[in-house]
Formats: sequence, structure tokens, C-alpha cells
Amino acid sequence: MTASPLSEAPDSLASLRHALFGPRADQLHGPWKNLFGSSLFSFQEGLTHQARVELSYQRLRIVNEAVADPGALACDVSALTALHEWVGSVDAGTGTIASIHFNLFLGSLLDHDHGDRDLGPYFRMERIGTFLCTEQAHGNDAAQMETTAMFDRATGGFVLTTPTRGARKWMPNTSAAGGPKDAVVAARLMIDGKNEGVFLFLTPLTDAKGRHLPGVEVELLPETASSPVDHCATSFHGVRLPYEALLQGDHGRLSADGIFTSTLGSPRKRFLRSIGRVTVGKLCMSASSLGVTRHALTVAVRHGHQRITSGMTKKQRVPLMAHRSHHGPLIAAMATTYAATLLHRAAVRRWTQAEEPERPDAERLVAMAKGWITWQARQVMTECRERCGGQGLVLANGIAGQLAANEGTITAEGDNLVIWVKAAGEMLMGGFTPQPHGATNPADRTLTDPAHLNDLLADLERIRHERARQRLRARRVGSPMDRWNGTSRSALALVDAHVNRLAAQELLTAAEQAADPEGSTLLRDLHRLFALRYVAAHSGELLAHERLTAEQVRALPDAVEAAVGVLAPHALMLTEAFAVPGELLEDHPMLDIDRPASLVPA
Repeated sequence: MTASPLSEAPDSLASLRHALFGPRADQLHGPWKNLFGSSLFSFQEGLTHQARVELSYQRLRIVNEAVADPGALACDVSALTALHEWVGSVDAGTGTIASIHFNLFLGSLLDHDHGDRDLGPYFRMERIGTFLCTEQAHGNDAAQMETTAMFDRATGGFVLTTPTRGARKWMPNTSAAGGPKDAVVAARLMIDGKNEGVFLFLTPLTDAKGRHLPGVEVELLPETASSPVDHCATSFHGVRLPYEALLQGDHGRLSADGIFTSTLGSPRKRFLRSIGRVTVGKLCMSASSLGVTRHALTVAVRHGHQRITSGMTKKQRVPLMAHRSHHGPLIAAMATTYAATLLHRAAVRRWTQAEEPERPDAERLVAMAKGWITWQARQVMTECRERCGGQGLVLANGIAGQLAANEGTITAEGDNLVIWVKAAGEMLMGGFTPQPHGATNPADRTLTDPAHLNDLLADLERIRHERARQRLRARRVGSPMDRWNGTSRSALALVDAHVNRLAAQELLTAAEQAADPEGSTLLRDLHRLFALRYVAAHSGELLAHERLTAEQVRALPDAVEAAVGVLAPHALMLTEAFAVPGELLEDHPMLDIDRPASLVPA
């Protein structure tokens, strides 16, 4: 793929794009922007579900042809997440199966010892890879999965078995659609009746003609409301695998004569190491939500400037965006989207740069960011859909279908609520130290001071951390489950405060680093609106703990309105910074690209 500049832009627009996409924008994002903006990925009206599935596989091969080195892509988290930021806006199905093939399948093979294993068929996409971990009866508790791979000393290989109906691998794309397929399958490694933990096994699913192999049972599942993918339930009935099928590493090695060794004493740790690619998958899912969110906002803001409606006098006609009731929610959504994008950049950096002792903290950040970003995407896209009225329901306009697909993203690679509960527990058990109580009198600080706003977000962290710790340590009659149930709501509120503070800090840091003064000012204004809205939503807590005065609480609505008013005239430029391809926008019937969009008067 040949990279090209995202756009020739004035300094302020270039500054915003640099903040959003970083110094490697042309290298990481430019090629995907060009590819997915081309006619090859135009929306096709009237296709059946099966036809959309087949189209997604055709497009997956187009993506693969555009990649110089699929193995390098799978190993480069920044490049892999960049792909996800652009594909979802044009074909959620392609995005899903690309994520499975490049990240979960190829990534898992490359992360383990692969020796002389020939990966060429997967690089050339002669065979498509999929990933089978979740079972029908074991979703977020996948460590309890029932599928077994029994070591057979007589043959030196394994026997892969699905012992119960609940152990069927649930929802992976294992049908005959798309051509020949192989999978990495998570299963309990059983040696002489002993469970050594869950490992991955490279398992052929079909022959060269796409027919399922003996012992591989695949049932196509009912159509979902999310991305069009051939979701299936998959069982294995005594499927024999060679010794080389086991994906090995320091977390678990099996000699040819059946001697097992591991650097990790805990089977659970072995399992987590085996499926380590799920963490990168969380970053990919977050990236996908970011891309469709920025796209939806671009469409909604353009529509708001082009669609004319009644003003405040009998004969007055104004753009929809002239009304605060219309542009206010979109401007607020824009502040959230900028903050979410920058939080994701920080999570990617943290994960890719983390040394081994730092991995748990980095993984927790990835999980928290995934939950927050994908949830925020739902809210933002819902707002955009509503602001576009009936036009927003038209699939060809690029919002409604992506909104539905985002529901799958919320669940993929760990259900949001469950991974937040895990993060909350870790934070309470020593994985988090709140910032100390600020000594400055709140009455001496203003709601326009960005440092004060960030301090208020830190106050909410500390308040919720203290509350959750108190509830966890309370001496009450009841089981450990009772105690956690009494704590979990406060603990989840702590995670929410923490991730909002981190997002706000990333937005403020971007403003401080922006080279262009106007770009810096706009980023500061976005930070102010983002932080003010969260503070306003939780002003009762801050007032009760004397971190806000009653006068400041009364002033919050006006402060939020003022921040929206400052940003409204710049809505077009703020979304232009998202760099959504013009060719893609031209495909949306609701947008009349030939008609210039006029800025809303200040």
C-alpha cells in the first residue's frame, strides 16, 4: 500500500490531526484511509445476510493483498489497531473476521514457538484462520472450559474432544463461508489424566474445498443484530491432532515423550499466557469503536450544517446546527470522542512499551479503556443517529449499522462489565493509589482552570476508592459474595472516575503539546467541556466532600453552556480533523457534498 498525506490542511487543522493520529499518521493510518475510502468498499444495498458474509470474506482478501507482510502486521499493535480504526465504518463483517485472522489467529501462532511451522498459507490467505476459546457454558469464566486435548502416548499426538453440549465453542466463524479454514482451539491439556491447564492447539477445520473434516461438527447460529459474520457453534468428536498442533512456549512445553514443564506453576496463569492475544484484541475492539464513532460524528455534523430548518422568526431559515438543542449534544459527544481517541493512544503506548513487571497494570488499563471507549461509542453514535432523524436509520448513511455492530464490540474480547469488575477488584487490592487530598481551598479556584478540573476528577477517584475500601472491609455477617456485592457498585464507580480522569489528562496533555496556538486552544476547550460535564454529573459527591462550593455547583450549568458555545463555531473543523475519506462521505445519500457547509454564526 502506498501512503499519502491525510490532507493538506491549515496549521490548526494539522495540529488537531497530529494530536489525534500522531507523528506516524501517514504510515499507520493513511494507507487504510485510502483503501477503505475506495469504491471497493462502497455500501451495497439489498444484500441478504449470507451475501454480506461472503462479501466480507472477499474484502478480507482485498485487505490481505494490500498488506506487504501479514506477519509483521500481526506483530505491530499500533499498525493492527490502525487497521481497525478504518475498516468498521465500511464493513463491520470484514473488520470482525480481519481481527480474528490477523490478531487472534496469526498473532497467537507468532507469539508461541512456531519453529518450522509453515505460515505461508495463512499469510497468502489460502486458508483463513479463526480462534475458538469461548464455550457456550463458559464465557467470561473461560478458564473453566471443558474442551480437552488428551495426550496420546501411543501416537505422540492429541485427541480433541467436546465432552458436553455446553462445551461447544460458541460463535466463532467456522462455517464453510470464505473458503478453507483452520483454527487455534483452546483446550485443557490432559496428560495421563492430569489437567495441566488450557493451551492452544492448531486445528484444521476443513479440507482444501472447504468441507468440514471428520469429527468437526459445525452448526450455523441464528443471525445476530451485530456485524454480519458466519457465527457458529463448533464441536470436536475425537479429532486427532499431531504433536506439532500444541502451541508451546515458556508457559508450557511438552516433550515428544510426554514430559511437561512450565515456568508458571499456576494453570490459570498458563491459560492467560496462552490467550494473551485477547488483550491486544481489546485494543482492536476499542479502535474499531473509535473509528465508527468519529465517522458518525462527521456525518451528523455535516448533515446538521446542510439541513435547513425553521429559525426563531416566521420567515427565518437556518441550518440545524444553529440550534443549541441540536449542536449541544454533538459538541459534547465530540469532546468525549477526542478524549477517547487520546486515551486509546495512551493505552496502546502503555501496552507496547510495558516491561514484564508492568504488564498487569498495562493490561488493566487496556481493559478499562476498552469498556469505556466502546460504551461511549454507543452513546455518541446513538446521539448522532437521532440528530440525523430518519436519515440516520438508512444503512447506507453509515451510522445505524455501525451502531448495531458496536453491540458486538462491547461483548467481544471480554464483556465490558465483567472486565471492569475484575479491574475494580485489582484496584481495591493494591493496584491503585489515589492522589492525595488537595490542600487548596476549592473556593479559591475557578471552573475555567484546567488543573482544578483535573483535581476534581482526582477527588472523585479518591472519594470512591475510600468508600469502596470501607465497604469491602466492613465487618458484616455474610459470605464473601455478600461483601463483594455490597462493594461492587462503589468499586465500578471508582473505575469510571479513574478512566475519565485519565482521558481528561490525555486531552489536556495534547493541548499543552500542540504546536499551533488555535489548535491548542480548541483542545483546551474540549478538555474543559469534557471535564465539566463529568464534574457536573457528580457534583453532589464533590459538594458533600467539600471539594466544590454551593456557588460553584450553581455555576456548573452555565460553565458547560459557555464551553459548548465556544466550540460550536468550530464543529466542522473539529470533525474534519477526523480525516474521514471524502469518497466515503460522498457515498452517503443524506450528504449533498456539492453544497458547501456553512459555519454556524458565533
